[in-house]
Amino acid sequence: MFALLASASILAAGPTLAAPKLPMGELPQLPPIRREAQITYVDRTGQVIGVRGGRFAPPVDIARLPAHVTAAFVSIEDRRFWEHEGFDPRGIARAVVVAATDGRASQGASTITQQLARNLYLSQDRTIERKATELVYAIQLERTYSKKQILGLYLSRVYFGSGAYGLEAAAQRYFNKPAAKLTIMESAMLAGVLKSPVNYHPVEEADANRARARLVLDAMVDTGAITPAQRAQAWATTPKVWKTAPNGAAQYFLDWVDADARKIVGNPKQDLVIETTLDAAFERSAETAARRGAATAPQLQAAVVAMDGAGRVRAMVGGTDHAKAPYNRAASAKRQAGSAWKPFVYLTALEQGWSPDNPVVDEAVTIANWSPQNYDEGFQGQISLERAVASSANTVAARLADMVGRQNVAMTARRLGVQSAVNTDPAMALGTSLVTPLEMTTAYAVFANGGSKVQPYGIERVRTAGGKVIYQRAPHVWTPVVANPALSNMNRMLRSVITSGTGTRAAVPGQDVAGKTGTTSDYKDAWFCGYTGGLAACTWLGRDDNAPMGRITGGGAPAVMWQSVMSAGVKRLPVQAIPAGRPAPCAAARRHHSGQRPHPARRPRGRRPRGLTSLSL
Repeated sequence: MFALLASASILAAGPTLAAPKLPMGELPQLPPIRREAQITYVDRTGQVIGVRGGRFAPPVDIARLPAHVTAAFVSIEDRRFWEHEGFDPRGIARAVVVAATDGRASQGASTITQQLARNLYLSQDRTIERKATELVYAIQLERTYSKKQILGLYLSRVYFGSGAYGLEAAAQRYFNKPAAKLTIMESAMLAGVLKSPVNYHPVEEADANRARARLVLDAMVDTGAITPAQRAQAWATTPKVWKTAPNGAAQYFLDWVDADARKIVGNPKQDLVIETTLDAAFERSAETAARRGAATAPQLQAAVVAMDGAGRVRAMVGGTDHAKAPYNRAASAKRQAGSAWKPFVYLTALEQGWSPDNPVVDEAVTIANWSPQNYDEGFQGQISLERAVASSANTVAARLADMVGRQNVAMTARRLGVQSAVNTDPAMALGTSLVTPLEMTTAYAVFANGGSKVQPYGIERVRTAGGKVIYQRAPHVWTPVVANPALSNMNRMLRSVITSGTGTRAAVPGQDVAGKTGTTSDYKDAWFCGYTGGLAACTWLGRDDNAPMGRITGGGAPAVMWQSVMSAGVKRLPVQAIPAGRPAPCAAARRHHSGQRPHPARRPRGRRPRGLTSLSL
């Protein structure tokens, strides 16, 4: 009501101000329009996955929008927008009359240009002085910019709720599509939000939003923007509205790459586009898998990382809800890996000459006053090394690490991509070192690519909004770090985990997959890490307070999560059978490459661990 009376008072008291053809010199010059540069992140297909930097997007290019999109906003917000020159005396008069009749302000009087002037230059103070300045700026805006430019500026700055400023952000947030592809009904729903982003929120107030959209459709018919038949057709549709932001999970990934982006571009003075390695559709599948996995017990959090053989991060989910818990567990949370660590132990042994067929003994053992226990009570007796991996026998892994040298195991883990500190106490074989899901995925990606070093990354290219490339990642250099026969034997053993061991629930029909379950002894962490040719992934479940989860093991919910993630990944990315890797070098070269000791059966000197023969543990 105040705004209506203020506008009416100003018009009545200042006819000179209302005159549309004043010389430019009689009005103050417009302040500069300020806007911070934005960085738009896109996935590997060009889909927008997030915007960082300034709040407001560039002005909307009206020429690229279907006519019904702009008509929805003009019809409900300012139907004489194309005719007036900044303010609408008829609209103000009508609103004042209606307000006097109803006893309240039921119709707005501000034009789109006035609203833009307020958003650009002014506060929301309810004073006659502010309203007068708004009118002055509105007239000046009309004299300085075209109608399309004004409408484009307006649509880039209005707020649609849920953190979405501007039409493009709103279209992506609620409908997961660019504004240029909005339907008539979707346009009406967004136009309806502007009256009150809280009361007409498309998700939280869906019924109110739909009712408001009906008013917008009616206004569009009244102004001739659409026909009654088009209105009926639009009203009969029920667009899909995303309850949570469709790119919500990608925000964990963007948090991770943002530091690298700032190193590349610094504090940009112009809008930039960063092309990333992420696959948005794959990311959403990973997010769904993470939420389902975390739902298996109270207060669980989840993390997923998927990476191709060249180190491109294709999916990264750092938790179940970025808006509520933005801490990125995928890249930052260091947790015990449990038995998912064991491949480093067995690879060390394989590089020293062991074979998957070597017999070992699963039995009670004590190493430096520490006695590891198996998950299942009891022991299997004599089994093959491959069976020890498949069944995740703790006693065998602990004795093997002691035999091949725990420092050598740490070196293997480091060579494959683990950067965190690695302890070398007797329990290290069972994954007591603290590592991130990103580190573990990096290590398993070495198996996925045939044995070459992996450096994870998320940025491929940076360009200006106009298309000028200012950064291009250098081509990947393939540097071998694991050779045959150790690599092929490792693949064989980790395949057995899925075909006949603790990871059977991770099997992906029709795909050559391998991997390893991981469960800490106190049930604080549960993992599954695995790979196929050209793609590796790790899934993790745990609690942020590091409390036990109950009897959740890596072969349970994490394996199911991994199976879901990989099933989606093989459909989205080029994968193949697990590669065989490089041909096997001669024995001497293999020992020189690994920097480790020869097979214990051929070791000329040194203490043999108590209770072990050359071919049994």
